Amino acid sequence: MSDDLKYGYIGLGNMGAPMAKRLANWPGGLIVFDVRTDAMTPLAEAGATLADSVADVAAADIISITVLNDDQVRSVVGELAPRARPGTVIAIHSTISPETAVALSEALAPAEIHVIDAPVSGGGAAAEKGELATMVGAPRDVYERIKPAFKQWASMVVHAGPPGAGTRMKLARNMLTFTSYAAACEAMALAEKAGLDLQALGRVVRHTDALTSGPGAIMVRDNMRPLDHDNFLYESFLHARGLGEKDLSLALALGKTVDVDLPLAEIALQNLADGLGVPHVESSTEE
Repeated sequence: MSDDLKYGYIGLGNMGAPMAKRLANWPGGLIVFDVRTDAMTPLAEAGATLADSVADVAAADIISITVLNDDQVRSVVGELAPRARPGTVIAIHSTISPETAVALSEALAPAEIHVIDAPVSGGGAAAEKGELATMVGAPRDVYERIKPAFKQWASMVVHAGPPGAGTRMKLARNMLTFTSYAAACEAMALAEKAGLDLQALGRVVRHTDALTSGPGAIMVRDNMRPLDHDNFLYESFLHARGLGEKDLSLALALGKTVDVDLPLAEIALQNLADGLGVPHVESSTEE
């Protein structure tokens, strides 16, 4: 991708503002718009051009959108479309329905305007440092064109597949996050009833997750079929299943002792082996 392509950014909130700021020195120039004038001021001071309207940003070759929801995304794309040139890439960074990204991509394809979805993960601190992960749903050639620009604000740029795939990947990632939050709350309820210091438990969890990578440590498979015995992961996952079933059984027994319901732990005990792709056993003597 040529560095002389102009970059446009719409939506300068908690995520959009730091992402756009990292593009202030983009060689082709940066044009920004937000409905709040005060949100645009710091970008102007950093060297960006301020647009008077969403439609004015259509002068850019690559346009990033970080707004709140599906309706706002559809509205912004609708204002850009009549003035965007063939070859323009409109990237949606908001977490929306995958169907919205697909529908917009298909609607503007005849005009050779590429609507792609590229939701981000990592939070505001990562945005400030340019260390976000972005999951891009786009044709491969479009992905390769925009990747150098996205690298200005993301340290990990992944091609998830065609339009809609980026959002599907983000939803899977966030499902893990919030399910783990619910499990953490269940663990804290157990710890509290067992007379433990919740602050100390939190410190232990954060320390050990940093060492073991947490759930990401087991996300190394190409598919979810049962593992063959000769698969290099089989023995380690069999060991993890044994430890997991033992420890989950002990935690559930503690829950009964202190009278705490642990529904997520029950489900984990039932589903762990199948999820790991190894045989399930009712009890384990593994250490």
